[in-house]
Amino acid sequence: MNRSFLWICGLSLIPATSVVGQSKAGPLEGVWQTVQVTIGGTQPATMKPGPNLAIFSGRHYSRVEVHTEKTRPVLANPAGATADELRDVWGPFVAEAGTYELSGDQLTLHPIVSKNPAAMAAGVSMVYSCKLDGKTATLTAQRDLRGPVANSFTVKLERIE
Repeated sequence: MNRSFLWICGLSLIPATSVVGQSKAGPLEGVWQTVQVTIGGTQPATMKPGPNLAIFSGRHYSRVEVHTEKTRPVLANPAGATADELRDVWGPFVAEAGTYELSGDQLTLHPIVSKNPAAMAAGVSMVYSCKLDGKTATLTAQRDLRGPVANSFTVKLERIE
């Protein structure tokens, strides 16, 4: 009887601890998709991105993106693929995850793991100006792993969850 009483008491505490332990969600938390990328510089362009997904949760983020408008080929034999075939498949694919900070109108990403090994070097961060308006976020690149962004670009995201 004591066992079942303790078990029931334990079950009754689960909802209380999960509610008490939750912190208020930050304004960027959720699942986002990029819907438009605008590139500045001498040859400005606006593009609709390929498949992509970004997730912000707590202090962490994860993003995967395909940076091409054409369909990536499926390799029939990856072990025998040529360098050009591998570039066509993996070159436009971006994957990255790490921690983030949103302070005022500035978003700073600190990659922990990335398809690009240079992004994982010590002290690397990417900084964006960030404007949140309902279910839309507009990020404009300020700094990347090489320093100040010369030809800035703007990414427009929409919250999907």
